[in-house]
Amino acid sequence: MKRTMKWAAVLSIGAMSLGLSACGNNGSADTGDAKAGGTITYWASNQGTSVTDDERVLKKSIERYTKETGTKVDLEVIPWSDLYNRILTAVSSGDGPDVLNIGNTWAVSLQASGAFMPWEGDALDKIGGQDRFVQTSWATGGADGKAPTSVPLYGLSYSMYYNTKMFKAAGIDTPPATWKEFVADAKKLTKDTNKDGKTDQWGVSLAGASVTNNAHAAFIRGLQNGSALYDDAGKPQFAADGIVKGVNQWVQLMGEDGVVNPSMAEAQNGSDMVEDFAAGKSAMFFDQAPGKTLNARDMKDWKAAPVPMMTADATGLEGTQSHVAGINVSVFENSDNNAAAVDFVKHLTSDSEQKYLNKEYTALPVVTAAYDDPAFKSEEISLKKDTLANHAQPMPLYPSESQMETLVGTAVKNLFADIAQGKKVTEADVKKALENANTQM
Repeated sequence: MKRTMKWAAVLSIGAMSLGLSACGNNGSADTGDAKAGGTITYWASNQGTSVTDDERVLKKSIERYTKETGTKVDLEVIPWSDLYNRILTAVSSGDGPDVLNIGNTWAVSLQASGAFMPWEGDALDKIGGQDRFVQTSWATGGADGKAPTSVPLYGLSYSMYYNTKMFKAAGIDTPPATWKEFVADAKKLTKDTNKDGKTDQWGVSLAGASVTNNAHAAFIRGLQNGSALYDDAGKPQFAADGIVKGVNQWVQLMGEDGVVNPSMAEAQNGSDMVEDFAAGKSAMFFDQAPGKTLNARDMKDWKAAPVPMMTADATGLEGTQSHVAGINVSVFENSDNNAAAVDFVKHLTSDSEQKYLNKEYTALPVVTAAYDDPAFKSEEISLKKDTLANHAQPMPLYPSESQMETLVGTAVKNLFADIAQGKKVTEADVKKALENANTQM
């Protein structure tokens, strides 16, 4: 799609950060009637078991939209490993899609570019207003005090997934509620099952090379241990005592605790740990919505449980079990067909499509009316709803959040790599790595 640049951008893709000055849209978007028969472009994130699976799911939704409006949608599903850099390139060049999905933790960073349409005035009215959305998810759309430049599409939260058959064989009756119990259970579940002298069943699986997953772990474990990644004034404090303690707990699962296969230091995304779990190589892992993949592998012996906390009855920030996770949807401000783009977001966030899409992706609807569907009353969904309502905090709502994820996540990734190579990593090493990340900000 061609468009004329409306902003000047200074872009640092290497650091995955945005330092952008823009001529933003100070008025309401032009949300008149969509151009019937026209075409808009849509970049979707990979939510299903594969890009092909996403194309199947989204094709049905798009066909309904085209039938209703006459507007066609040119769809591209982009893997998570490529999506953020693709977005940054589109912001810099001015040549991108009309509509795109974003990880909601990127919202404030991308908002700072000035490249995306604010959801206010006529545009907000078109999608039914703020009140019809789940408010914890709505709050992820941009910085406090500013009109959001993204709206929720899929709701997610972390849970702990565990193999019920392995738990029973190890004599473990209930999932762990505290981190101490979690580590103890993981050690019981780490075994040499075929007696060849080598561990072939591990207590925990994780994606050690996933920058994003590691950043989430630093955020959650840091809060549980009493520290946030930013202070109250918005200044990064990556090496605060609680962050260091929490990250050390995380990496020692592979280190001193010995409950994670060192090969997982090379796992680059969540699908790797899900596959490891589904293959019976590990007993527990943390993830947001693996149910679709586990069901596709015909795995039966699994359940979801709350993420363990430092104390079982922790509340407030120390009771954090997840960030407010999810996928948002944005519209480029200078879309050639803004009206159709807004109308497409209206379609994706309608009650009926929210039910359809979130059933397919085993995610949480982001509009309250969709929860009357029986599909969202399961034990797992009820758990995730409770987590989002009572035990979730938004990732830091600052423009540098995406850079923080990169720096902190990479620091943790490198610590896992050191452990996998046989090096002993101490809490002092963790502190030094996080101090270096903080300095790079």
